[in-house]
Amino acid sequence: MQKSGCPAGEELRSRVTGNCDQRTSVAAQIRQRTAVQRSRSTSSASSPEALRKLHPRPSDKLNPKTINPFGEQSRAPSAFAAIYSKGGIPCRLVHGSVKHRLQWECPPENLPFDPLLITLAEEGFRELLLVRDAPEKATPLLPRLIPVLKAALVHSDDGVFERGLSALVQLSIVVGPSLNDYLKHVLTSLSKRLMDKKFKEPITSALQKLEQHGGSGSLIIIKSKIPTYCSICC
Repeated sequence: MQKSGCPAGEELRSRVTGNCDQRTSVAAQIRQRTAVQRSRSTSSASSPEALRKLHPRPSDKLNPKTINPFGEQSRAPSAFAAIYSKGGIPCRLVHGSVKHRLQWECPPENLPFDPLLITLAEEGFRELLLVRDAPEKATPLLPRLIPVLKAALVHSDDGVFERGLSALVQLSIVVGPSLNDYLKHVLTSLSKRLMDKKFKEPITSALQKLEQHGGSGSLIIIKSKIPTYCSICC
C-alpha cells in the first residue's frame, strides 16, 4: 500500500507545483503587459502631438485643421458690452418690431459724455450730440473719438462704414472747426471708398458738410488728401 501511494502523492505534488508555476507565469505576463501599456501611455503623452494639444501654439489658430468649428470661440466683449454689464450706461435697449430704441434712465442733458459718447452706438451717439451743451462736452473727447470713427470708416462691412460716416458728420456739426486737427486721420479711408461708385455720393455730401462746418481751414486739409474734391464755394 505504501508503494502504491507514493506515485500518487508525487503526482499530486507535481500538479500543485505546476499550477503554482502556471499562476506565477500568468501573473508575470500580466505585469509585463501592464508595464508595456504604461510605457506606451507615457510616451504618447510626451509626444509632440500630445504636447501641442496641451500647449497650442499661436499659429494653430491660423491652421484650419486645428480649429473646431463647433467649439466655443472665445471673444473679447466690446467696450459697450463691458461697460453696460457693469451698469455704467444709464439706459436700456427697447426692442421694437422694426427698430430698436434707447430708453434713458435720466435725461441725456444730465449725463457725462465720458465714456458714453465713445462707447454708445448710432442712436445713443446722435441723442447725446443733440443736448444743449454738447460742444463743450464733446470737444475734449475728440482724441478718443477719432480712433473709434476711423475704425468704423475702414471696416469691411458697408453698414458699419455708413454709420461711421454719419457719426462723423454729426460730430462736425457739433464741434465745428475743432475737428480740423483730426480730419487727416479719417480722410485717407474716405478717399479709398470714393473709388466705390455706391459711396461716391454720400462721401461727397459728407465732405461738403465737413467743409461747411469746418470753415476754410477744413477745405485746405480736404484738398490735400482728396485733390479731386470740389469746394462748395465753387
